[in-house]
Amino acid sequence: MASATTAPPPPASLKRIVAASLIGTTIEWYDFFLYGSAAALVFNKLFFPGSDPLVGTLLSFLTYAVGFAARPLGALVFGHYGDRLGRKKLLVLSLLLMGGATFAIGLLPTHATVGSAAPVLLTTLRLVQGFALGGEWGGAVLLVSEHGDARRRGFWASWPQTGAPAGQLLATGVLSLLTAVLSDEAFVSWGWRIPFLLSGVLVIVGLWIRLSVDESPVFQQALARAEARSAAPDAVAEKLPLVSVLRHHWRDVLVAMGARMAENISYYVITAFILVYATTSAGVSRQTALNAVLIASAVHFAVIPAWGALSDRIGRRPVYLLGAAGVGLWMFPFFSLIDTGGFGNMILAVTVGLVLHGAMYAPQAAFFSEMFATRMRYSGASIGAQFASVAAGAPAPLIATALLSEYGNSTPISLYVIAAVVLTLIAVGVAKETRSRDLAAVDPVTDAEPAAARAADAPAV
Repeated sequence: MASATTAPPPPASLKRIVAASLIGTTIEWYDFFLYGSAAALVFNKLFFPGSDPLVGTLLSFLTYAVGFAARPLGALVFGHYGDRLGRKKLLVLSLLLMGGATFAIGLLPTHATVGSAAPVLLTTLRLVQGFALGGEWGGAVLLVSEHGDARRRGFWASWPQTGAPAGQLLATGVLSLLTAVLSDEAFVSWGWRIPFLLSGVLVIVGLWIRLSVDESPVFQQALARAEARSAAPDAVAEKLPLVSVLRHHWRDVLVAMGARMAENISYYVITAFILVYATTSAGVSRQTALNAVLIASAVHFAVIPAWGALSDRIGRRPVYLLGAAGVGLWMFPFFSLIDTGGFGNMILAVTVGLVLHGAMYAPQAAFFSEMFATRMRYSGASIGAQFASVAAGAPAPLIATALLSEYGNSTPISLYVIAAVVLTLIAVGVAKETRSRDLAAVDPVTDAEPAAARAADAPAV
């Protein structure tokens, strides 16, 4: 239930906050997904020449996975300072880091120019991308969750989530346009650099909007309470957010990690690996595969707020479980439709997959935000989400490509996704429903504090 301290801001203010989070996450995901698409299409030729095509793609996806390895570090660093200093400052920093790294990739020399230094430089910049994204997601969804109306938190918090399909849509759209107007030789030679350099312009726009919003009132209230407690004569030192998360919320971290397995793996199989599978096994052109992902991403963007609104009505868990089960059931039909080589069948396969994925992704922002206390929420939500990505999204295209290379068909890949679905169904199945929680009340205190303070800060469910 919403309390007086969590009354929603005026509609115009809330919409501006949602827009700032959405535009920022769109730019960050554009940068991140652009790398994934380029890894599938051209990086194998530019940075790993001389290899067998699938081996080159594996090496290219390996640098892609490196970005995920840096995301937990970003979650720890940004989460710590986001819980200490506020959400807004860290979101500005993450946008600068991501945009700068992406712009620099567009300027990189290739293997033909500097030899083995090229993939080293590429990997370094990918690490910066992953570090920035590890801190971006938690701050963006918390800024909206902590500003928004508690009764519609699932809907409003799902809008930053649409930054993922919007970024995918933008990245795929730019690449699709370039491959349509440029010859293969021109695209491989210089055309691939254009979308990376475009990131510089997008970051300027994102910063202008993001700097215009206010800090989360829920965080400001929690910070004021923490400062008042620390000023008391018998005060004890406030623990680091990471320590507090592991003490008070370790079960929630495990639930969040398990919930991410099917969502993360299925997404990268459907949107990144599909560019490899469709062009090498189904005989589909690169342009056709890109266009299918482009159309499906537009639908994905549209359905996420609808799934978020549904989670406000029936709960986070039922919507999440529906999406996970649906993705598991869809994987065999998904690859069967792509194997036909028909453009319409490919659109259907990817669109249905992303619609079902949206049922997991939409309530995730509110679900994870509601699990953790305010002064450790940035750390808890980020750690749960980003540590899972190392085992889920990071190796997903790599594992799928290796399975395809080894077995020559899609069956092992479908089983791989289904195994992840089982883990997610278990994790979300044992979780508590969080829909009715007041974010301002979820604020555990230290053992040294009086029982009255404990009662005042206990979660409201």
